[in-house]
Amino acid sequence: MTDTPDAPAETPIQKALRLKKAAIDARPKPPRGGKFQREQAAGVQAGKSKPWMTR
Repeated sequence: MTDTPDAPAETPIQKALRLKKAAIDARPKPPRGGKFQREQAAGVQAGKSKPWMTR
């Protein structure tokens, strides 16, 4: 690894944090807006947690 004189040296902790943030940003994001967001905001519907209660 060669550090350029004008760039500050990156500590191991800073490097780990940068790599962690990059990995989090690379993960797929949940869909935004529309039906999905309304379902998430409404919480679990009454019958969704008891599938054996449906006809």
